[in-house]
Amino acid sequence: METVFINTPLGTAKIKGDENGVCLISVLQEGEISKTIPLELKSAVKEINEYFEGNRKKFTFLMNPKGTDFQKKVWKALLEIPYGKTISYLDLSKQLGDVKAIRAVASANGKNPLWIVVPCHRVIGSDGSLTGYAGGLWRKKWLIDHENPLKQQTLF
Repeated sequence: METVFINTPLGTAKIKGDENGVCLISVLQEGEISKTIPLELKSAVKEINEYFEGNRKKFTFLMNPKGTDFQKKVWKALLEIPYGKTISYLDLSKQLGDVKAIRAVASANGKNPLWIVVPCHRVIGSDGSLTGYAGGLWRKKWLIDHENPLKQQTLF
């Protein structure tokens, strides 16, 4: 298993994976940036950097997240949320076929091991509020604003 640490606008990202794919991407407050990038992680690092530069909306590198079958089902549904769009936890539960599973869906969302790439930040409260984000709500807001195609312009 290889590990690399890269700098992002939201802190240091830790990326772990091997020839079977990336299994973990998390954000840290700080950390020492890697001087070299292992071959198995080069595509992930390149694509994450492109995302932050505003030049990538979908990720294509090999992913191998670890989780239960239910968690993987939720994470797969998260991948279907379009760039720049949000969905409520309730709507996500309905989309997965069980409105009563909202807590389980929210829990699986919170256990997402692939920060940004599996876009759990695109899931919000039914009232439009930013709720529940392991990286901190300020990061969730930053990511949603980063993906918003309609940038607010200033008048002066």
